[in-house]
Amino acid sequence: MPRYDDLPYRPCVGVMLINPTGRVFIGRRIGGPEHVDEEHVWQMPQGGIDPGEDAWEAARRELFEETSVRSVEKLGEVAEWLTYDIPRTVAGRAWKGRYRGQTQKWFAARFTGADSEINVASPGDGHKPEFVAWRWEPMRNLPGLIIPFKRPVYQRIVAEFAHLAGN
Repeated sequence: MPRYDDLPYRPCVGVMLINPTGRVFIGRRIGGPEHVDEEHVWQMPQGGIDPGEDAWEAARRELFEETSVRSVEKLGEVAEWLTYDIPRTVAGRAWKGRYRGQTQKWFAARFTGADSEINVASPGDGHKPEFVAWRWEPMRNLPGLIIPFKRPVYQRIVAEFAHLAGN
């Protein structure tokens, strides 16, 4: 098994889905090895990029696979890729031990549909649910809800997209 420091980052995308009142979708994760406590279990939709896939298209696909949402309008993106490391104690269990963390391209999107479109229990294309609950949250609260090792990324996303919040 490679040394932790030699492992690559998993290329991913993330979506800050913002409703018309400026609140952001967050989902309560079902679980996973990267979640090391029960206090910080909320996150925005995110996931891997398939080989050859455009980052925005990957973001739209991941959003659909986790929430069933298709009604979106792209508002912006963070110019650079944001990176975080997972704790060494978790690295061997997350992503089959192949990655030390993720490098992510983040997008902001306006939700243009009705809340009834959101379905985390039976998400799009028959994907396994990743969230057990969801809600709309003020953007400024997001860094305090995410697992601590992802917090700097969320702080940066909030700073980048704060002008879109409207609250």
